[in-house]
Amino acid sequence: MKRINFRCLLVATTLCLLVSVANAQEEVRVAWQVTHFDVTASMQDRTLNATAILTARNVGRASGSTLTFRLNSKAVVRTVTTSGVNAPFRAVPETAGNVQRITATLPTPVASGASVNLNVSYTFPVENNIGLAAISSVGSQFLPLSFWYPMPNTPFSVRGGDTAPFRLSVNGPSVISSGIEKASAGTTVYEQSLNAQPFFIQGEWDRVEGSVDSRGITAFVAKGIPADERKQAEALVNLAGDARSFFSALLGPAPDVPIRLVSVRRGSGFRDGGTVLLESSSFRRGKVDAASAMLIAETIAQLWIGGQTSVRGEGGGFLRDGLTRYFATQFIEKQFGRDAAQSELMRQRITYVAVAKRDAPLARATQLDDSYFSAVPNKGAMVWRLFEQRLGRDAFLATLKTLLQSGRETGLTLAGVRAALAERGGEPFKLMLDHQLDHVTDTDLMVGVPQQRGAEWLSALRNLGGADVNVKVLGLTDSGEQLSIEATIPARGFGEAVFKTSSKLVRVEVDPEKLYPQLEYSNDVAPRHRNFNDVLAEATRFLNSGENNRAETAARELLTIAPQMQESRIILARALLAQNKTDEAEKIFRGVLDDPLPTAASIAWANIGLGQTALRKGQAVEAARRFNDASRAEADYATSVLARAERIKSEATNNTVPVDEAARSFIGQLDAAILGGKKAELETRIVSGELVRFIGGIVGTQPEIWKTRVLRTEQLDANTLLVDVSIQVKELGQERSGTAMLVLAKTAGSWKLWAIELFEVR
Repeated sequence: MKRINFRCLLVATTLCLLVSVANAQEEVRVAWQVTHFDVTASMQDRTLNATAILTARNVGRASGSTLTFRLNSKAVVRTVTTSGVNAPFRAVPETAGNVQRITATLPTPVASGASVNLNVSYTFPVENNIGLAAISSVGSQFLPLSFWYPMPNTPFSVRGGDTAPFRLSVNGPSVISSGIEKASAGTTVYEQSLNAQPFFIQGEWDRVEGSVDSRGITAFVAKGIPADERKQAEALVNLAGDARSFFSALLGPAPDVPIRLVSVRRGSGFRDGGTVLLESSSFRRGKVDAASAMLIAETIAQLWIGGQTSVRGEGGGFLRDGLTRYFATQFIEKQFGRDAAQSELMRQRITYVAVAKRDAPLARATQLDDSYFSAVPNKGAMVWRLFEQRLGRDAFLATLKTLLQSGRETGLTLAGVRAALAERGGEPFKLMLDHQLDHVTDTDLMVGVPQQRGAEWLSALRNLGGADVNVKVLGLTDSGEQLSIEATIPARGFGEAVFKTSSKLVRVEVDPEKLYPQLEYSNDVAPRHRNFNDVLAEATRFLNSGENNRAETAARELLTIAPQMQESRIILARALLAQNKTDEAEKIFRGVLDDPLPTAASIAWANIGLGQTALRKGQAVEAARRFNDASRAEADYATSVLARAERIKSEATNNTVPVDEAARSFIGQLDAAILGGKKAELETRIVSGELVRFIGGIVGTQPEIWKTRVLRTEQLDANTLLVDVSIQVKELGQERSGTAMLVLAKTAGSWKLWAIELFEVR
């Protein structure tokens, strides 16, 4: 008879009790899932008045007697009812995000699987306009991250933000949201059948349609834009149509919802339910830029992933953001070529590596993680590429298509996707899948300098990560021949790449397709090269300090590391131009602009370079045109300041600097109001809700001198004017001077100050 180990029995009994308690807790857990939003909103003065009806299903395992939702911390809840019966509520501040947590007590407990309609009436004052929430005569907008409507689950929660079909009613015309627009007297109504989030933006737009293949896709551009911008809008609409066709071939018929590309001055980058907000400069660049193309492609992919089939549960960001970026990159390759896709993939790696040592596991990452937007979409897209390579493209796409179609009613969860992929790929694939999703990145692959051994060449391989990897190893001979082999490197172990060739190997690279997310990529190659970001920073530093020979050397090193990256060529061309190697620099600048998919920064720098080249040849008109194209790109602060200053100099040579006299008169009145220091007087000349801190600062200090001189004006559209100015200021005994760009908006037939940008007053 075997002796009983009572210590083991006690431990086992305790574990059983813990499991029972855990199961019991899970059984009584209450969880709410919104199945429909119905929001009615109106704006009066600087306050949003709203009523929201949430239809929520209890997806937990026990009855729910309370329902908790989140709302902006400045919102004031007036009433909460269900079925006409008052539901007492209490509000407490939430630590995550600028929200308050409001818990309503339901009159009658809601059983598991049953639903409840919660009617919430509230107000939301907007003191200072920002991209997430704004009310003004120029335009109003409320995006989900302003928490302007009640949501039980926010994007910061483990389950992710609530998405569901919705009905949205907003008082007034010219309102844009997602879904189908319905006509209603004095009110704009949208019915969205996809899983989405309520939002709206109100302003004045012209509509631009594309080709026949782009039916149902519309660009909403600022009123009165010139013909070249309308042509660019058509190109973006057609790009969206091509993306829709591409994803339809991969994932099945496209959801039947309108697609809208909306030009905005702030809030750009938001996308949901088929509507995407694009920065207004996307329509002025003359060519589709890389960021706009990716954003549009991700918007279209989201119609299937998260829209037609909802994404639910923990780790949803890997599906919602990672999978859409993976598919968007696939479209970029089909539409613009392999080099454009490779450039995009490298930008994703560069962005991810910067946060790789502090990211969270993909299965548990939430938007509360400060690394989320750098890590999850980019690392997620890399991991999806890895899965595709391991399963085979046809099997991989077939599995995803089946999951998306079968999940239209229940939603798509990471747990369900994992189970389906693991079943398809077998045990080795499951181990790799688990490691990629449940652990932080620890992989770092290394390769040694190739050594000859008889009729073979070999390189040592090392894997510093905690999981086995199966990789390609690429060898390059002195005659330019490429040799590829497969190798397995065990976790925290060593391997060997053996090339059966008598030709001399001059270069070896492990994982040349960069399928595995890693902590470092510069040691993937032997002979080893330096980190791309380090060399880029060095080249930029040399260029800024006038060490142009050294900048050229560093730029040529960049080209050996990443020849397809436009950043490398721009740095090289700028260094060459600074050394008066004008012809070579001009050729590179033109080559960058001829790329199928340049970045906005590349467009700006290339045009600046060509403008400076034209000035050296005495071609002031051509120079002004190039600087104009660079400034209209609005790529970043540095290029905008430089391009606008150089444009004024070039136009001054030909006495063609445009100045609007009405704007000059307004600036004089603004100066007088600033010197007067009266808040009420200032507010009459500034768009309501804008520049609140600026007004407070002026009233608080009341400058002794504030003199603005108009240098140039630029009419962007019917209602927007850009004004380049020089400013002299003396306040609190200190004198400062410099340049700035003022943005004026026309309201009620007269100009008002909307924004102050490119402020170089020092």
